[in-house]
Amino acid sequence: MITVTDMSLQFSGKKLYEDVNLKFTPGNCYGIIGANGAGKSTFLNLLKGELQPTTGNIHIDKNERLSSLSQDHYGFEDQLVLETVIQGHQKLYDIMKEKDALYMKPDFSEADGLKAAELEGEFAEMDGWNAEAQASQLLQSLGITEDLHQELMSELTEGQKVKVLLARALFGDPDILLLDEPTNGLDVYSIQWLEEFLADYPKITIIVSHDRHFLNSVCTMMCDVDFNRIQLYVGNYDFWLQSSQLAAKLKADSNNKKEEKIKELQEFVARFSANASKSKQATSRKKQLEKITLDDIRPSSRKYPFIKFEQEREVGNDLVRLDKVSKSIDGVKILDNVSFTLRPGDKTALISRNDLVTTTLMQILAGEIQPDEGTVTWGQTTKNSYLPKDFTGEFNNNELRIIDWLRQFAPKENSDDTFLRGFLGRMLFTGEDVDKEVNVLSGGEKVRCMLAKMMLQKGNVLLMDDPTNHLDLESITALNESLVNFPGSLVFTSHDHEFIQTIANHIVEITPNGIIDRRETNYDEYLAHPDVQAKLKELYA
Repeated sequence: MITVTDMSLQFSGKKLYEDVNLKFTPGNCYGIIGANGAGKSTFLNLLKGELQPTTGNIHIDKNERLSSLSQDHYGFEDQLVLETVIQGHQKLYDIMKEKDALYMKPDFSEADGLKAAELEGEFAEMDGWNAEAQASQLLQSLGITEDLHQELMSELTEGQKVKVLLARALFGDPDILLLDEPTNGLDVYSIQWLEEFLADYPKITIIVSHDRHFLNSVCTMMCDVDFNRIQLYVGNYDFWLQSSQLAAKLKADSNNKKEEKIKELQEFVARFSANASKSKQATSRKKQLEKITLDDIRPSSRKYPFIKFEQEREVGNDLVRLDKVSKSIDGVKILDNVSFTLRPGDKTALISRNDLVTTTLMQILAGEIQPDEGTVTWGQTTKNSYLPKDFTGEFNNNELRIIDWLRQFAPKENSDDTFLRGFLGRMLFTGEDVDKEVNVLSGGEKVRCMLAKMMLQKGNVLLMDDPTNHLDLESITALNESLVNFPGSLVFTSHDHEFIQTIANHIVEITPNGIIDRRETNYDEYLAHPDVQAKLKELYA
């Protein structure tokens, strides 16, 4: 159990939280939500003990093991992959190394024998003899094959390192599991495996994530960071979202009788109770939901950007055709003989177990790089607008103010300060914000700038490589809705289940064995395909 009592935190005189009182109990998965800058990751750092609260305290029983997902993808370069995972249980790993060192001593003494016996007992209690097998199974479930387990971490791609660090966090069934954006960089199979793993995890899990489907699938409680407070709510993300919207409606409609408000709340809770999660905690969650009162829900202070993409003209008869496209990077073949055709009106999600594959393909489609072999033929009436995964080149070493940066992409009739300030205001850059230099912006602010640029370009084909990266849930929701309503064509990559499901009408999966092209199929239908289900069953085995 974790108990937070009268906790507050200040940075440079600014209060981030005040009077926080929380209790985290085993068997629950808590989703931490809040706007960018609200203090979600900071709260995880407080729980880890890396920060100390200004007032109050955080109590974790000394016998409970806490594990967290490392964000330093390059912090274990000289370690073997399998050992990196086992180090997630540091005490077990230390005992393993200590007893191995004793057995290697050329002058092994009676005292060494007694110490070794003591260590062997502790090692057995922690199920140490199965450690390598368990670590190996975790890695394979996340797509890290056995041939990589004895490699150095430095030999892995960044995507593979992300999966190893996730396995490290999960290893050894920690009592408290802290995961900051655990689905970032994971492919569809790994995300589904992680959802299954966490849905029935019997210990305490606390997650920061911007993936709405993931939060809905695994969370039994939401922990909302808002108004300098941290408030616990029973239920998953959708329940929190709809209850906060209901609270705002009830607050605005203050003339309603309290009895009518309570009836509306009861009907709302009843609908959600009937659709409780598939996890083992569903029954207890339903009981908790039924106890909710009118005072238990509050409106949110969140703000949503206004995002709307328009096209100057419609695409004609042809969109794009790829014919036998191949590409190698650093001597490794990334794309091999890729061919497919996209039609006007397609909203196509590109999927692969390797992010480098989809990013390389997006760069080729955008004309950023050329294929080694094959051709890409765009229709004559297409006008592309591109959001790359790595857009740092647009902002680094750039001292332009936001308003002047955006002016570069505005048509002459819309390049005056009045128009641009209003346009940026709808993207949540208000007042003096527009005078900030672009090189000091946060990741989320830079994405909102890129989206503003694309809106001004009015392309009829949008190319977006993982566009929800860095965005908060409110911006993701606004972008999601705008792309559903976009009348043109779209090619995108994403790891966000709901984002793909609600937007895509065409799935193209690039596998080591070739292209799987499923037109007029949404994401859930793609996941339900027997081939995909067979792969998932293989991972869960």
